[in-house]
Amino acid sequence: MRKALLGVALLVLPVAACKKTGENEYQVKTPDVNVSTDSHTVRTPDVDVGTKTDTINTPVVGTKKDTVVIDKPVVGTKQTEVKTPTVKVTKP
Repeated sequence: MRKALLGVALLVLPVAACKKTGENEYQVKTPDVNVSTDSHTVRTPDVDVGTKTDTINTPVVGTKKDTVVIDKPVVGTKQTEVKTPTVKVTKP
């Protein structure tokens, strides 16, 4: 039971030492050797996520009547729109 409580305390301690100061900025308190704390500002990267639409040619396979008994295979293409994700990361 004590080990579990100690583990939870160790996980909560670093989260409690952070404070959000602005957009993509966090202030982190770190301990010094002389029992005081020092504050640092950490900037996180800005991430923009979107989508881009592309048009590609996809194959189409079908059959065409050649004679009364035989169907002749026919291959063609058609245009298809495909949406792909885009990610833009701006470093601080």
